[in-house]
Amino acid sequence: MGVIRSLFAGRTRTPPAPVPPGTVLVAAEGLTVRLGGHPVLSGIDVAARAGEVLALVGPNGAGKSTLLAALAADRAPAEGTVRIAGRSAADWTAAELALRRAVLPQSATVSFPFPVAEVVRMGRAPWAGTAREAEDDAAVAAAMAATEVTAFAGRPFSGLSGGERARVALARVLAQRTPLLLLDEPTAALDLRHQELVLRVCRERAARGDAVVVVLHDLGLAAAYADRVAVLRGGRLVAEGAPGEVFTDAALSEVYRQPVEVLPHPRTGALLVVPRRD
Repeated sequence: MGVIRSLFAGRTRTPPAPVPPGTVLVAAEGLTVRLGGHPVLSGIDVAARAGEVLALVGPNGAGKSTLLAALAADRAPAEGTVRIAGRSAADWTAAELALRRAVLPQSATVSFPFPVAEVVRMGRAPWAGTAREAEDDAAVAAAMAATEVTAFAGRPFSGLSGGERARVALARVLAQRTPLLLLDEPTAALDLRHQELVLRVCRERAARGDAVVVVLHDLGLAAAYADRVAVLRGGRLVAEGAPGEVFTDAALSEVYRQPVEVLPHPRTGALLVVPRRD
């Protein structure tokens, strides 16, 4: 932990100022990403705003994780621009980015058997030497409580189940307390209860004024919790808007190459997305 904090300590860093709801916190403009010379994303225009949850959905290989990595400035574009807090992502230093966006990758690995509480505290490393370092204890405790991992704070991360690790990794991201959260399949390893818990946390962060971008495979969760959805297929953005506008039988059936029905829940009216099984 001391080594991680030392990477950030001693650098001049100005915490981001609060922004009004609706402010664009990250945007891709004409984004094209190539891997091995092959275009994985082509001509993507998408933005996430303060106070909203944006879900990235689409079939396997659509480019969702690549888009998230590009929005995080972890994947350089071949063409186009990614802007974070109104500035080209390439113009921020790593230390400055760490104050503005927190990233949850698909898999969380820790090389040493750190206790859970220390893994979560790693999320506070970017604030070392700043005025907000005083928030460390409270931020760690709140993040662990929100993800229901407090009970095993002293256990080694390496000894946890896959679902427990996923929740600890999310707690680390939440403890970072940045205005932009970028989460890659945060519900993939979780049971029903904790899938709902994670998406409620996303909604709570958006309600506090943060922007949350989340990759989801469960279209029902996206319909229930996202303000907007961006649908990708073959590296292109094929639809974007509110779930009620974008999630239709015809559109999803075409994107997923599987007959789909979008039905209102009989009690709440929330959208249910189910495969058609004739």
